[in-house]
Amino acid sequence: MIGFDMGYMLIGGLFSVVGFLVSTRLQSKFRHYSQFALRNGLTGKEIAEAMLRHYNINDVQVVPAQGFLTDHYNPMTKTVALSEAVYASNSIAAAAVAAHECGHAVQHATAYSMLQLRSRLVPFVQFSSMAQQWLLIAAFMVLNQFPQIMLITIIAFALTAAFSLITLPVEFDASRRALVWLEESGMARGEEHDGAKDALWWAAMTYVAAALSALVMVVYLVMRYLAATRD
Repeated sequence: MIGFDMGYMLIGGLFSVVGFLVSTRLQSKFRHYSQFALRNGLTGKEIAEAMLRHYNINDVQVVPAQGFLTDHYNPMTKTVALSEAVYASNSIAAAAVAAHECGHAVQHATAYSMLQLRSRLVPFVQFSSMAQQWLLIAAFMVLNQFPQIMLITIIAFALTAAFSLITLPVEFDASRRALVWLEESGMARGEEHDGAKDALWWAAMTYVAAALSALVMVVYLVMRYLAATRD
């Protein structure tokens, strides 16, 4: 790690702490609302299937997934995967998560532009993410001699930041669709709807923290590059 920039480590450490705190708060909220059952008694699986039927989405399956808060929608396999704490649970938290993931399925079915853009970036982001660590080490070690390597590093981090920023409207829109449907369908109203909204808000904050971290890192690397090229 000789030559590895202390500023990068401090910024990375700071946002790691912020991300941890937000994630911890989300888990706390999820566990809290997992203690309250929906009045209709429907499980996360049943909520998801009902929302898919409402939007006439008949080619998406609801399947169980391993882990905690590992829920996701896979557009390649057209599956809504719900974690163990959501799939068979009839809680407010389960309803919120299940409806949110179905919100992504609705986005896919309606060709939501931001989701399409994010999907196009996936292969580029995967490649840049794998290269970032090695690029950073090389860039800081030879910054004054070869600042061009830092420029390549900035591009790699900028791709990740762009992906994180594009993810924000995708996630907020999926939550909005979920909450509107939960209320209009009568699946969750009043305190149930408020609880679902609170849980999804904290879920969204994890993406906000990640986006801010990625954006600040790009700005910092640009400043380091400009300083090196002025010397």
